[in-house]
Amino acid sequence: MDVKGLRALICVLVVVACSFAYVPAATAGAAGAGVQRAALQADTGGEQTDSTAGPQLEDADEIHIDVFIAENGSARVTVDYQFYLYGENSSEEQWDPLSKNISDDPDRYAAAERTKWNDTLTDGVNETNREMALSNVSITTETATAPREVGHAVVTFDWSQFALVELNRIEAGTALSGLTLEEGTSLQFRWPEGYSVHESEGTPQVQPSPDDRSNNSVTWEDELNTPDGGPQIVLMKSDAANAGSGGTEEGPTMPWVFVVSALALLAAVGVAGWLLGRDRSGRETDDTDPQTVRRTDGSPESESNAANEPPTELLSNEERVLRLLEERGGRIKQQAVVSELGWTEAKTSQVVGELRESDEIEVFRIGRENVLSLPEEE
Repeated sequence: MDVKGLRALICVLVVVACSFAYVPAATAGAAGAGVQRAALQADTGGEQTDSTAGPQLEDADEIHIDVFIAENGSARVTVDYQFYLYGENSSEEQWDPLSKNISDDPDRYAAAERTKWNDTLTDGVNETNREMALSNVSITTETATAPREVGHAVVTFDWSQFALVELNRIEAGTALSGLTLEEGTSLQFRWPEGYSVHESEGTPQVQPSPDDRSNNSVTWEDELNTPDGGPQIVLMKSDAANAGSGGTEEGPTMPWVFVVSALALLAAVGVAGWLLGRDRSGRETDDTDPQTVRRTDGSPESESNAANEPPTELLSNEERVLRLLEERGGRIKQQAVVSELGWTEAKTSQVVGELRESDEIEVFRIGRENVLSLPEEE
């Protein structure tokens, strides 16, 4: 064989050898890609556990959004997803697996809610030019039995810089720019004591007109579409409003301040003297043990304790729940708190959640109901 033929033969052999080497390499590459997909499915739980599979929070029969606007402009947002567990169109088949999934992995659902509300927050930042953030996102579930059986999935979070605060004036709502309420959804704004809706020329500064209004809240229901700046409300501190409606901007003149203070002091001294005399005369004529008094349920209570306890209307929501627990021997059903205090289930859930986070109470379930208890002393 000549030199040219030998070179041609070598080239053919090299090409054949490279072809055989490429086949297993390609096969190995395809196998590697298959392993990567399998690992990704194992990490995310595959399609069977995807957050889009199965019943979702948005399948709720009703959704109530409660926004409590704090004096510093932040807001505590509570979203109550309600599933009817009664009647012909019961959502029990959706609620049972959904509540179990939330209990098994609440962080995943909380993260999904954070992502959804962050989209709304981004629109609010663009509209207001204020720096905002969501924090303390959590989700809990419970089943209420009165007046009808309803499953609640309650999402709560804090929203910083939700409202614009200027001295005694609060403007809120622009942070929800573009929010749309569909049928079965309601939005409620609440605010602290001492504030009220500002009125300009007799017209309340709240837009659009709410479906329900009280001294400390306004509510919109169904089909609220506000693409141009979101719902609007202007709040004024009551003392500022009173000063604006009578007198000068500086308020009452200084002599009147002293006169009013002196009259209040004299009245307080007179009331204290009358109470002291009444107390002494009562002790002299009372045949019972002067060191004890009786509760409304007949149980003895220290007189000093009874006198020192503040009225219920001066207690915070958390203190009212704790007092009710003490009166019930340290344990009470959550639904009983709703009935005793006349609160909504969503408000009760929010207060109970805050007490549990601060370790002031413990919560456990008996059957399908939540039971609250005071922590046992170590």
